[in-house]
Amino acid sequence: MSHKPLGRFSWHELMTPDPDSARDFYSAITGWSTGTWDAGGKPYEMWMNGDMPVGGLMDLPAPEVPPCWLAYVSTPGLDGTLAKVRDRGGSVLKEMAVPQVGRFAVLADPQGGVIAAIEPEGDAAGHDGPPELGEFSWHELATGDADAAWAFYSDVFGWRAADRMDMGETGFYQMFGLGAHPLGGIFNGPPEMRAIGWLLYVRVPDVHAAVKTVADLGGRVLNGPMEVPDGDVIAQCTDPQGVAFAVHATAADGAE
Repeated sequence: MSHKPLGRFSWHELMTPDPDSARDFYSAITGWSTGTWDAGGKPYEMWMNGDMPVGGLMDLPAPEVPPCWLAYVSTPGLDGTLAKVRDRGGSVLKEMAVPQVGRFAVLADPQGGVIAAIEPEGDAAGHDGPPELGEFSWHELATGDADAAWAFYSDVFGWRAADRMDMGETGFYQMFGLGAHPLGGIFNGPPEMRAIGWLLYVRVPDVHAAVKTVADLGGRVLNGPMEVPDGDVIAQCTDPQGVAFAVHATAADGAE
């Protein structure tokens, strides 16, 4: 019996105008290698964390698509998920089926945040436990209306509220998950933010070393390194093509 849970982040795809540069850049920061999957008829490059694929790397699929990281959320039934998206004011930007992979759709929430939903043919990728080194560890949405965004995503993907942190004038930072392990947070982005949307965090052993590599290889450090309330350390960055991403080390990493 296949396992197609609702609400798990199961894939992360980088769409970039320069895959060669991106391959070298992210591999140096995360320790990833790359591999090729060609069973679908067209070769597809994957990010490999050891022997485990954690995402994909591809050229921009169309001129109107900006360089970005796109997170995929698993669903046991894509049609039902997309009906909820439309009913709750979101929009479906693209639908597609890939043989031996499944059906997926790129969608936008009512505030404009872009994410993807996937109904896999077999088991959903990823796992429900704490993230390992080299895995995506946090998914953070900066939006123009955090309460409305939370209502949308909790309904569409079944995410459950976790801790809620008061951020003062900008409102609350709403953390969410599927069970004991939190998956990310949603908050009102301040007006000066460079962009509104989803920011993906990768767990690394040392954030300070990672941001030095970011700068050395032509990326930018936007914020951090900084310690967050649980003792973890994070930094938000962009790669040389301007794509935002973040790095994260746990308090346990720093103690090792």
